[in-house]
Amino acid sequence: MSSWMKMLKDLTIRPKGERKIRKSPSFSFEEDMNKPLSGQAVKEILSKSSDIVFREFSFPGKSRIPCMLVVVDGLVDKNILDQFVLKPLMVDLIDHPELERVTLSNVIEITIQSFLPGIEIKKISKMEEAVSTILSGDAVIFFGESTEAISIGARGWANRGVNEPIAESIVKGPHEGFTETLRINTSLIRRKIKHPSLRIISLKLGDISNTELVVTYIEKIANKDIVSEVLLRLSKIKMDSVIDVGYIEEMIEDFPYSPFPQIAYTERPDVLAGKLLEGKVGIILDGTPIVLVVPAILVEFLNVNEDYYQRAMTAILSRFVRYVGAFVAVVAPSTYIAVTTFHQEIIPTDLLMSISAGRQGVPFPALLEALTMTIVLEILQEAGLRLPKPIGQTIGIVGALIIGDAAVNAGLVSPLMVIIIGLTAVASYAIPYYDLSLAVRLLRFPLMILAGILGFFGVAVGLYAILIHLLGLRSFGVPYTSPIAPLRVRALLQDTFVRAPWWALKRRPQLIDVQEPRSKGKG
Repeated sequence: MSSWMKMLKDLTIRPKGERKIRKSPSFSFEEDMNKPLSGQAVKEILSKSSDIVFREFSFPGKSRIPCMLVVVDGLVDKNILDQFVLKPLMVDLIDHPELERVTLSNVIEITIQSFLPGIEIKKISKMEEAVSTILSGDAVIFFGESTEAISIGARGWANRGVNEPIAESIVKGPHEGFTETLRINTSLIRRKIKHPSLRIISLKLGDISNTELVVTYIEKIANKDIVSEVLLRLSKIKMDSVIDVGYIEEMIEDFPYSPFPQIAYTERPDVLAGKLLEGKVGIILDGTPIVLVVPAILVEFLNVNEDYYQRAMTAILSRFVRYVGAFVAVVAPSTYIAVTTFHQEIIPTDLLMSISAGRQGVPFPALLEALTMTIVLEILQEAGLRLPKPIGQTIGIVGALIIGDAAVNAGLVSPLMVIIIGLTAVASYAIPYYDLSLAVRLLRFPLMILAGILGFFGVAVGLYAILIHLLGLRSFGVPYTSPIAPLRVRALLQDTFVRAPWWALKRRPQLIDVQEPRSKGKG
């Protein structure tokens, strides 16, 4: 019993004043990575894998130093290695004037300074660094029994080109999106922000995967405390592998048991550039086109980047539609249940008679009817999402029509219930962020149950509980409901429910304390 209680405590109770980072099972590597660096030791570690290539050759000259080039086949550009590494060291050095003074003690310094023309060349002296460099896609050259080696940037694996992101398609604005290659993504950000204050800090996560990650921010704008907190939380992550940003999101968010997303994400360089200019911090992970942005607030999950590419009045209308859609997606089924079960007196007589006629012969109460139809809708959405695209679209549309019509004809549900559930589904599609849409779909069920038990009072209690929960949320110290609570009038009128014209946006949104609040400098 004590072990069960301890596990429950670890899962639910967080130490006071401490941000607990959960750890995955540890992994122990059998090889000793602390011994002196040598080509033979690296060969013993990596030779069991068939994709590791060991190219041995002799350094020309009177000393004839044995050399070994180690790469991973498929991760390197072979043309770079042939033309700018092997050819200069094996052919072009025969008559080189520096060759006569080369010895084992100075061969690395002279090679870096005089023999190799590449720009990504550095000296390494640790076994772990050498193995990690090779497995990351770079080439490493070992010279005889020297305890140092040369790392050469020669990455050249196949990658997906820059395409328009599927999840954030727009009509007006840039149509380029992030890819799965880290350096392509950082270059896309550099194209948007050509300023020396843009910082890109490299890290590695995962004891086995050694996944590369960068934290990016604008030094003269971003809050130093938030940047330090992001780096601190990332440094505390101890996992065997980090494959996607979802791993990181769960490890660094403030409230892991909240259904609401507390970290924003994007696939678009222009969106990330705009967030960085507001003082936020981006987290880019190698191998995924999704980029995390912190801190995040609730209203940002209902805004899209196209709002800033349209005229202000058009953007205000689009935002109004989205906010109304989100509200309808949350309360429509529960409101219908409460009205038809407890509060028929507020319905006009003609409409009440029409609803009663539609429900005549339906054997289930409104609550069970709504729950059944909502669950069927969730099943259809999940099936349409997992099936191949052409088949998924057919299942989603045809399945909903056939099942809805058959349920009405069989007398299992009322026609108005089908309309309510369909309206709820369409309204939820107006929410631009998928994670927030999932939260809305999850909260819909307890609200329907409360409405079926207590009527409008139950709906009010549920919405009040949601509001209290939202007011208590924080994202890296920033209130989740800002700028509504705490109230910041300038930010509320500038870029929340409405979007002011660009000529009126003279200050950055005061959601976080930035170093430079004026968007046009101090002039």
